[in-house]
Amino acid sequence: MFGDFMTLVMDQLVNQAAKVSYMSGGRLSVPLVLRTTMGTGANLGPQHSQSLYAWACHVPGLKVVIPSTAEDAKGIYKAAIRDQNPVIIFEDRLLYGLRGDVGGEDHVVDIGKADVKHEGTDVTVVAVGRMVQHALSAARALATEGISVEVIDPRSLVPLDCETLLMSLRKTNRAIVVDGGARRYGAGAEIAATLSEEGFDWLDAPVLRLCAENVPIPISRTLEPLVQPNGARIVAGIRTLLVA
Repeated sequence: MFGDFMTLVMDQLVNQAAKVSYMSGGRLSVPLVLRTTMGTGANLGPQHSQSLYAWACHVPGLKVVIPSTAEDAKGIYKAAIRDQNPVIIFEDRLLYGLRGDVGGEDHVVDIGKADVKHEGTDVTVVAVGRMVQHALSAARALATEGISVEVIDPRSLVPLDCETLLMSLRKTNRAIVVDGGARRYGAGAEIAATLSEEGFDWLDAPVLRLCAENVPIPISRTLEPLVQPNGARIVAGIRTLLVA
């Protein structure tokens, strides 16, 4: 239950499960669900705190999903189990205590469909995993200042719901991507590049990225919080973007 140990199954996952359908011309399928954890905040150190979903996103043939609420977790699991492709579900361990409605018996989340968690008009925040909760906190704080923030949870990184992201960008004209994974070559970079390339005509400022620092995760209780984005940093980023 540590995503850090994905290296132990990378050959089976990357060279076998991800490619069997393609190499068999669709005659074979791998209905595999791999469940693992990610994220900082528990002082577990550099070998137990990484968010490595960008690794999986880089491999054609794998679906990658990250729930941020109890309702989405239930709906995503039901969809993943029914899917004939290998699906990797990354869970932020600090969200395990988060409570909420899980929908009815038939509630299923379509893999590849983003969710607008909070509607706004001034800036779009695309947040991944636990960063959704930080983004919602920032949205509530800025609402008292008259700043309207739209928070979008991709839920699925592969496939990525570009349509929903671009519809929001067309409305707000500014975007921040908040990613708990490392900044360098990360999922945040891919989302930011997609917004920049496909939504360039609607941008009033460059797309901003708030990601984890490119360092091993410290085990120190005082240093670990400095590595990842939080609500206060998202608020500061939005303010910077709005004056750009």
